[in-house]
Amino acid sequence: MNNMYHKILQTSTLLRGGKTLLLFMALLLSVSSCRVFDNYERPQNLSIDGIYRDTAQANAALAVADTLSFGNQPWQQVFTDPLLQALIRKALTQNVNMVEADQLILQAEQGLKVARMAYLPQLTLSAQGTLSSWDFGKASQIYNIPLNASWQIGSLGSLRNSKKQVEMSLLQTKAAKQAVQTGIISTVANLYYSILMLDEQLRTTQSTISLWEENVKTMEAMAEVGYTNQAAVAQARANLIEIRASLPALQESIRKSENALCVLLHEAPHAIERCSSFNPTFPSSLSVGVPLQLLSSRPDVKMAELQLANAFYGVQKANADFYPQISINGTAGWTNSGGLGITNPGKILANAVGSIVQPLFMRGQLTAQKKIAESQQKIAALDFEQTLLTAGQEVSDALTAYQSSISQSQLREQEVEQLKVALEKTQDLFKYTNTTTYLETLTAQQSLLSAQLKLINDKYSQTQAVINLYKALGGGREN
Repeated sequence: MNNMYHKILQTSTLLRGGKTLLLFMALLLSVSSCRVFDNYERPQNLSIDGIYRDTAQANAALAVADTLSFGNQPWQQVFTDPLLQALIRKALTQNVNMVEADQLILQAEQGLKVARMAYLPQLTLSAQGTLSSWDFGKASQIYNIPLNASWQIGSLGSLRNSKKQVEMSLLQTKAAKQAVQTGIISTVANLYYSILMLDEQLRTTQSTISLWEENVKTMEAMAEVGYTNQAAVAQARANLIEIRASLPALQESIRKSENALCVLLHEAPHAIERCSSFNPTFPSSLSVGVPLQLLSSRPDVKMAELQLANAFYGVQKANADFYPQISINGTAGWTNSGGLGITNPGKILANAVGSIVQPLFMRGQLTAQKKIAESQQKIAALDFEQTLLTAGQEVSDALTAYQSSISQSQLREQEVEQLKVALEKTQDLFKYTNTTTYLETLTAQQSLLSAQLKLINDKYSQTQAVINLYKALGGGREN
């Protein structure tokens, strides 16, 4: 009965001690929670009004409105060419940077698991056995089978803010992958349409060469009967040679563009399957959305804000280091050693030790670490703001380029139409009157060729502007 009484008394004492420790920890938690358990919030003084310039006018093709941003549209809806879609899918699967980004995410996820496991105690089993004999007498056996538990809680909030920092790093890694994906999609599209543009220029040049070959033959025949001179014939031949000389450069550019695209696909250089005409189609109405959407769309903006959040939790962790370090160690096991060399039948052995260590003479070091963390937070805030401004600049530049390319293409189309009329009239004058020469007809043909090649370039510039706008708005990410 007395043994039972003592066990009950010991148990109640242990429980009272545990309650006292828990109450003390709760007190410290309440005192420090306002400084080390806050959650990150976006700065309220961040100005995003007018972050990019609105170049669109009323009833224009491009509008800045509080609608679904062009950057939020899936890339399959923006790039509708089936062959281009196949290339983009292949690049997103095979590109080295995408594969490396997946591995970095895997590493960050494992790091987060490690940070979460820090909340759990460390358990170790260290069994020991001793066999001893005095003067070759009967051997005595002593054994211990303890299970040790060690829980290094650290300062209040330290583990929590460390885990938060790891969480922000994981999110940064995922945003970095989105940035890679956006870049790959836009680069593949740019290269693909670049090849189509060069193909169109090559076809136009080859068609013009065929026409000029007939012109030279005509000039030679006219020279034989005295309707023109050899100087005009030589000039026509020189123009034909000049046009032919542009073919190797075009073919070289096509080959280099194909090779560059193959590198993105992580494949050896080869010909790229593509459509037979350069006639890109995009959504008829483009909206960039309100400036705030840049915060939630662009991967680089996400990364900059996550870095700011990481620095915020770093300051909280530095604050937490000023509070007591808490450690709990315990052992439970089976032993037959009662101490002083006495061996008994197996008994259960259990003990627990708790400690709270308050830093006293490290205040200078802890204060310096806190100031460093606060400085890092200020730098991260400046970087975040600068990233926003850069995002606004890129969107503004893309908007301006898009509007300019539309205007330029429209004017160039008018120029081509007028040059076609001029060529037709010049040919009629040469056939039915004596007021013009065949050399003027050749000059009109050369002017038309130059304008047609420029029009193809203008259409490509418009295509490139749409792709750059989509990239500037963070398009192509996984929503």
